[in-house]
Amino acid sequence: MLKDRDSELLYFADVCAGIGGFSEYVLWRKKWHAKGFGLTLKGPNDFKLEGFYAASSELFEPYYGEGGVDGDGDVTRPENITAFRNFVMDNTDHKGVHFMMADGGFSVEGQENIQEILSKQLLLCQFLVGLSVIRTGGHFVCKTFDLFTPFSVGLIYLLYCCFERVSLFKPVTSRPANSERYVVCRNLKVGTEDVRNYLFTVNLRLNQLRNSEQDVSLVVPLEVLRGDRQFYEYMVRSNEGHCESQIKALAKIHGFVQDSTLSEPHQAELRKECLKMWGIPDQVRVAPTNTDAKTKFLQLIQSRDIETYSYKPTPLTTKTLEKLSHVLDYRCMVSGSEQKFLLGLGRSQIYTWGGRPAERWVKLELKTELPRDTLLSVEIVHELKGEGKAQRKIPAIHILDVLFLNGMDVRPQHFNQRVKEVYRLEEIQKIFLRLEMKVIKSSGGIPRLSYTGRDDRHFVPSGLYIVKTVNDPWVMAFSKSHNRKYFYNLKTQTSKFEVPVESIAPFHVCFSARLFWEWGEGVQIHESQKQDPNADKLSKDAVLHFIRMHQPSSSGCREER
Repeated sequence: MLKDRDSELLYFADVCAGIGGFSEYVLWRKKWHAKGFGLTLKGPNDFKLEGFYAASSELFEPYYGEGGVDGDGDVTRPENITAFRNFVMDNTDHKGVHFMMADGGFSVEGQENIQEILSKQLLLCQFLVGLSVIRTGGHFVCKTFDLFTPFSVGLIYLLYCCFERVSLFKPVTSRPANSERYVVCRNLKVGTEDVRNYLFTVNLRLNQLRNSEQDVSLVVPLEVLRGDRQFYEYMVRSNEGHCESQIKALAKIHGFVQDSTLSEPHQAELRKECLKMWGIPDQVRVAPTNTDAKTKFLQLIQSRDIETYSYKPTPLTTKTLEKLSHVLDYRCMVSGSEQKFLLGLGRSQIYTWGGRPAERWVKLELKTELPRDTLLSVEIVHELKGEGKAQRKIPAIHILDVLFLNGMDVRPQHFNQRVKEVYRLEEIQKIFLRLEMKVIKSSGGIPRLSYTGRDDRHFVPSGLYIVKTVNDPWVMAFSKSHNRKYFYNLKTQTSKFEVPVESIAPFHVCFSARLFWEWGEGVQIHESQKQDPNADKLSKDAVLHFIRMHQPSSSGCREER
């Protein structure tokens, strides 16, 4: 939705982690700057997205392996691991997530002393998923229990080989008397595919041996573990240290059981200090209050400049074409419907408004979700996939501009940061290359002008929005001596190569100063269109000629905003 050259969206995965506390915390920290993927077992301990009070659950997407949302989420099934890996890669440009958290566990009541053995396959599969979805340089945090058996120590050794740094750590929020601890891994190395494939094979073998007398007791030979003195001694120190802490905690519990008058005065103080250090409010999470769309809209914009939202674009005609004389100041987007505003109140509570004060906010009848307190300028477009009788009509939301994201006001940011599918006006030819004549279902077999987006869906375009992204009195120009664009202030006659903050056109300037070139009857856009050109309307050739006449020579120039 929003792109920035200097900061990438933070991708993370949360595995075996229902009800989703880790993910809620990450999304609370990062707001809309993060996107999460979840894999956990379906059932009573599934992700509880409706309980994400502190963050927007719309930015977190559970996926349950084979079958997607209809899968079972069993992390020990190879099919689920492969499906989850493919899903994550498809949604991260095949790079993987920046970090993964895993918190798997199940009841071992009455068998606490062999919890490590009972959980061995779960631990292996969490490590396997981590190596399957984490990108090079990414990080991994996973809950473990006792790490005494050669099998468990071997798994830690494989992580030690795959990551630049590995630590076994018990946070202060973990009960001191239990065996729980976390393995924290930083910076995944290049070339870990062999380890991932090996663990995948071991998991297949564990599934084959299930309910039999046989088992896999080693993943790394003992002589290899003992041969790496640094690793071996670290594991011994870690286990002995955790055992000593557990013994002290158990002795303390025993003392409190024997003497009910004992109290621990430091616990509340320690909690308070921790929350302060972590920057977490010392208050109970509460469900967001329900607000009607109009009230929320007025709260977001602080009831200012309401008339701005009713502005209609200036029609691009032979008389208004001169407004585009500073060609480098403009961006353009293909239109397929009528512009309106979209407001998200959380999950599927989404409302639309036409911009006129007299109009009401109407609930969107489209199956989608938006983070709460998100305000967009959009079009609802019927995209088409395929041709002929097999053609399908798919309703889609095309974002024209972004005003608020999850409560954050992004209106002052550069238009390029707020919107995705945008072309420079001087590169308008790229838009025309995506135009072709296609037969639309119910069009009587007559080909119609169609625009194909980057996902191979197409729609019938109604025109072109042309948006001014440089704020007066600044304009963009081109320096032949430096072979790059620069910013020039018409008032002070000063110039800068870097983007001056005051030259960035905020939303209200972009919205009120935009132009619209209507591609209706009499407007020749494609050479195959069978219609009589109207001399009073702007044709493709006329606009291209104007742009060529006013465009500075910028062949091979350095890109600027």
